[in-house]
Amino acid sequence: MAKSIEDLKLTRNIGIMAHIDAGKTTTSERILFYTGLTYKIGETHDGTATMDWMDQEQERGITITSAATTTSWKCDDKMFKINLIDTPGHVDFTVEVERSLRVLDGAIAAYDAVSGVEPQSETVWRQADKYDVPRMCYVNKMDRSGADFFEVVRQIKEMLNGNPCPIQIPIGAEENFKGIIDLIKMKAMYWHDETMGADYELDQIPSEFLEEAQMWREKMLEKAAECDEALMEKFFDDPSTITEEEIVAAIRKGTLSMDINPMLCGSSFKNKGVQPLLDAVCKFLPSPIDTPSIEGTDPRNGNTIARHPSPDEPMAALAFKIATDPYVGRLCFFRVYSGELAAGSYVYNTRSEKKERISRLFQMHSNKQNPKEMIGCGDIGAGVGFKDIRTGDTLCDENHPIVLESMDFPEPVIGIAVEPITQKDVDKLANGLAKLSEEDPTFRVHTDEDSGQTIIEGMGELHLDVLIERLKREFKVECNKGRPQVSYKEAITQTVDLREVYKKQTGGRGKFADIIVKVGPTDAGFEGELQFIDEVKGGNIPKEFIPSIQKGFLAAMKNGVLAGYALDKLKVVLVDGSYHNVDSDQLSFELCAKLAFRNACEKAGPTLEEPIMKLEVVTPEESMGDVISDLNKRRGQVEGMESSRSGARIVKAKVPLAEMFGYVTSLRTITSGRATSAMTFSHYEEVSPSIARQVLTEVKGRVDLIK
Repeated sequence: MAKSIEDLKLTRNIGIMAHIDAGKTTTSERILFYTGLTYKIGETHDGTATMDWMDQEQERGITITSAATTTSWKCDDKMFKINLIDTPGHVDFTVEVERSLRVLDGAIAAYDAVSGVEPQSETVWRQADKYDVPRMCYVNKMDRSGADFFEVVRQIKEMLNGNPCPIQIPIGAEENFKGIIDLIKMKAMYWHDETMGADYELDQIPSEFLEEAQMWREKMLEKAAECDEALMEKFFDDPSTITEEEIVAAIRKGTLSMDINPMLCGSSFKNKGVQPLLDAVCKFLPSPIDTPSIEGTDPRNGNTIARHPSPDEPMAALAFKIATDPYVGRLCFFRVYSGELAAGSYVYNTRSEKKERISRLFQMHSNKQNPKEMIGCGDIGAGVGFKDIRTGDTLCDENHPIVLESMDFPEPVIGIAVEPITQKDVDKLANGLAKLSEEDPTFRVHTDEDSGQTIIEGMGELHLDVLIERLKREFKVECNKGRPQVSYKEAITQTVDLREVYKKQTGGRGKFADIIVKVGPTDAGFEGELQFIDEVKGGNIPKEFIPSIQKGFLAAMKNGVLAGYALDKLKVVLVDGSYHNVDSDQLSFELCAKLAFRNACEKAGPTLEEPIMKLEVVTPEESMGDVISDLNKRRGQVEGMESSRSGARIVKAKVPLAEMFGYVTSLRTITSGRATSAMTFSHYEEVSPSIARQVLTEVKGRVDLIK
């Protein structure tokens, strides 16, 4: 059955994103309960949450994979369909947030009312900015000691450069949190505990909160008026004539254009505030047709083409996640942007340039699949039957091919060596690692050429722990693991002029290439890996050989001269060269470029770069001196100290990842278990010569090249 435009207007593809422990999964569980999808509320801390279906998620009490589900909610007498994705908050699983945001139309940014904006809150906010995802904010845990809604409003404005527009304010806080005031209706809302918060009533605003409510309503109207000229006139002439519908329409307009972020509050665990949050999702967040069209490239000619969210357009979908399911095999999650996808039909994958038959389609509910005959335009679903599929692939109609913009994933920063405990598990380990790296683009597997060991790389210690545990549970492979190793990178600091001649004569046709290049660091502001500039005049090197030279340098950048670590950026200016009519070919010039890279980099002041982490430690005042001196020992740079609302101190620092292994344990020891820390990747930075020599000695690298 084709989806009408009216159906699409009532569809919401949303995700909940936040720092770890802000209550994303708890809020998702309440949404499932109040929309009638589950009859019992699951709790994260009991290990019964529907959306945290993996054993490890239930044991650790954290979300590891983003779970998708579909539910419905009645708002203003219309039935809305909501595709909801619950994303992880831990920085090690940032890929799950990245790929979810890529396919969502809107997001709920959740915050802990006590902790406010935390490091990972900033990361997910930036990811949502990158994909232009309109979002609203939900301040959760209003019943906790130290909760302060208005402080979180201030932090969103100052720390995230958001434009928070509270449409509710709390009635009381901490143990006195009774309910909320709806600033649009100007009514108080109270929830009934005996019905698990399923029922609530509207009442008059308590007199002691009336003045505050009027002040915040004034601010809300002012922000709404900035988004709508007609409302602006009314606001200045006579604000009392403004209707509820006009306020909602203006706030929706401002939210869709990302000019404002409606703010709500509640306590999901105490069952307060979830229904108005669902109403706000239906009223303010975009439907698939509010995003005008998605642009892509025509692989046949490179032209930009658009697909509109309509069932009549050619089919185009983006695969955003691959999962291995023990019952149905490889499961591919995708978002359909235009057209419709029917079970049993063929789709064209523009990356592999092959047709694939999708044998079965499902609508997902956490890790359970509900079979569907068709996934319509604007919908999120999953399919099985793919032989060759990767995260970020575009699936489309073969006669109307399109390549949608894929996703960029962060590079892994930490690696460890793994080996199976018994020899008979070698094949099982290889198979398990291959399947896990298919699922997770931030997880890499390679074999160390010198030692022959299998090295796995990921985003952090927890990430790799979880993957090794999955090998044990899902693939029945027990592993020994080595010490964690940092993923270093290499860079060069000087520009070198070089002539490289590659000659080989082996009887018959030989090999010949001659290039003159300038190799050095990239220009400031250059985005990308290789800045390649061709200055060859007069056909001294034929045009068809130039791409081979570029290809040779790009391939060589994967192995630097110090210890085989990759180079992130390089500038190559091809000045001149020569060729031989018979002996020169594309391969000769590619090999010549690889030789030129090694010889030039050895002379260009090669340096080692290490990942630097952004660390935030919340510690009691009396332990602060010990925490800071410990960070100094770890080559950390303390960037600031603040007081938190609960009287603890927040220490912000940048610390090399190499010094941070096992930090959580030593922090517990220093502070008697009273401090907490959060760490996110910040950037790569040059390592001092003395430490570089130490690292290169350990990995048998070229210590002689460090000056």
